[in-house]
Amino acid sequence: MENAQQFKVVYTFKNCENESMVLGIDDKYLKAIAEKYKIEIIASNGEILISSIEYEEDIYRIFHVLELCAEENITLSDGDFYSILYNVDASNYQKITTLYTKKQVLLTTLSGKPIFPRTLNQKMYLKAIEENDIVFGIGQAGTGKTYIAAIYALSLLKSGKVRKIILARPIVEAGEKLGFLPGDFKEKIDPYLIPLYDSFYEFLGKEAVDKMIEKGTIEIAPLAYMRGRTLENCVVVLDEAQNTTQTQMKMFLTRLGLNSKMIITGDVTQIDLPNKSNSGLVEAVNLLSDVKGIKIVKFTKYDVMRHPLVYKIIEKYEGK
Repeated sequence: MENAQQFKVVYTFKNCENESMVLGIDDKYLKAIAEKYKIEIIASNGEILISSIEYEEDIYRIFHVLELCAEENITLSDGDFYSILYNVDASNYQKITTLYTKKQVLLTTLSGKPIFPRTLNQKMYLKAIEENDIVFGIGQAGTGKTYIAAIYALSLLKSGKVRKIILARPIVEAGEKLGFLPGDFKEKIDPYLIPLYDSFYEFLGKEAVDKMIEKGTIEIAPLAYMRGRTLENCVVVLDEAQNTTQTQMKMFLTRLGLNSKMIITGDVTQIDLPNKSNSGLVEAVNLLSDVKGIKIVKFTKYDVMRHPLVYKIIEKYEGK
């Protein structure tokens, strides 16, 4: 602390007992904040001091959100912390605190973990699903778009508001046709739906999910099998929708029946169609954005809830 006079106090803890939670194990949160802003940060005697005032307000807001979570005795995961680190700004930091202090719990896993939106876009997405019958969730892997869709569908099924869940997706992987793959119908499509299965297993267990699939309460279907159907009293989750053709997407959307919801998820940067401009997801987003009852939610890289290195990898690939 010999050069402490060169540092400025940017944050003072309301309760010094919160300090260890805010700084993280071995000060890892403090170090991550310093690394992001490329400045020195010191924690001393209930205060946070910084070597540069350039990002003073940003850093204050981050520590304020972290201490509010500590006051509520909320244990943040590393994903939660990095979401706060990369998402907090002057326009939203008060709202971000409500994600943790006023949780909108969807379901609780078998291990007792409550599931709730962890970014503002995730919260907006969940609200959109609740209030609209067709919702598009657009964003890259790890943003929670498919996970939240699956868990919301499961919550409606468990509450008796719908009779079944239908999981669908186009089959466009690696140029292989479904008929050429080994096994029966379910075995052929199962590998493509592993992310959705994993979500259900977390809440119900594999045995229960397998029984629901056997009874048809959870239905697995390639997109092509939707033609000619009317989908009533159900939640339909269409995953990897960027790989639908324009004709397929129109066919799918017009299957919507009474007391049903459709949640369409996809990443427009990962189109595997031979002609990327033929993506039904891209066309639908452009055509339907102003239709009442349809909501489009777009996620950003800062909604990614994965290893902190993922943020850096994404930034590198984006040329930043």
